[in-house]
Amino acid sequence: MNSFLEQYVGQITGLDMEASRAEAAHIGNLTVPPGALGKLESLAVQLAGITGQIKPSFPKKEVIVMAADHGVCEEGVSAFPQEVTSQMIFNFLSGGAAVNVLARQAGAEVVCVDIGVNNDISHPQLLSRKVRFGTANMAKGPAMTRAEAELSIESGIRVVEEAVKRGVSIFVTGEMGIGNTTASAAVMCAMTRTEPREAAGRGTGLDDERLKHKISVIEKALELNAPDAADPIDVLAKVGGLEIGGLTGVILGAAANRCPVIIDGFISSAAALLARAISPESAAFMVASHASHEQGHRLLLQALDLRPGLDLDMRIGEGTGGVLGLTLIDAACRIVSEMATFESAGISGSGAPEQP
Repeated sequence: MNSFLEQYVGQITGLDMEASRAEAAHIGNLTVPPGALGKLESLAVQLAGITGQIKPSFPKKEVIVMAADHGVCEEGVSAFPQEVTSQMIFNFLSGGAAVNVLARQAGAEVVCVDIGVNNDISHPQLLSRKVRFGTANMAKGPAMTRAEAELSIESGIRVVEEAVKRGVSIFVTGEMGIGNTTASAAVMCAMTRTEPREAAGRGTGLDDERLKHKISVIEKALELNAPDAADPIDVLAKVGGLEIGGLTGVILGAAANRCPVIIDGFISSAAALLARAISPESAAFMVASHASHEQGHRLLLQALDLRPGLDLDMRIGEGTGGVLGLTLIDAACRIVSEMATFESAGISGSGAPEQP
């Protein structure tokens, strides 16, 4: 890693275990049977450990949508043409995409970042952090240089730093990039030794024949580039994507600033895998929002040891599942902030003496 990444990763530390224990004790006194609130309880304990607060709240929420193009689209691995990436960016910026609708419901702001779109685009609300004009075709050589991979991660970190200065305290990972399920599957295979036929899914809607072709392209890219599983930046450079690198930086940036980061779907989880490999401590700050319908995502979540809060058969990306995960965050926070304890409600709890 370059000096900036090494120094930054060194800032990431584990959870505040004292706050986590205090939160668990507080939940144990709430007016429900032990464990009755299930995942909401463990989520509240995690949020306390992240923030150091027994009653955390997140008034400013941000969805960071990283956008980039993929040279591997030359191989016909997507049902949609590459120009859809740019077209969808303008949809995000005009507020018309699914992630915008759900973000408005959750009270979150959507920020779109051009980290590697394959043409010049401009818009007053677009953050331009372009590392290069799309990746190269990984089926013919490395997707990018190591320096570009590091710069994509650094760019994601800096986007988070800017947001934290604006008061943002929780992040959702989002992305846009035609061909990015191919790159994410390749990253997953390289990092976990999963077979491409288990990792690759239909993406934007491939039929059986094109799915077989997609699998063969991933196999070819892995064989040609031989990414080193012990070196996550090597994996990113050889078979990854610029938006995957940007999201890796978002996750590391959130962890360094002690902010929860909600992981969306398959592409975001591939970035989470890289972030964890770079900084094992960053895993404690990740919250899995949902289990995607994209093949391989459940295996990827298992590899990350993350339990998704929702299972809605979604496979849209953009950050949509992550935004829905904000509802669970809000629920966990309201439970510990507003729910009565046995003592305050005058109710006999499991730890209280039995009443005659």
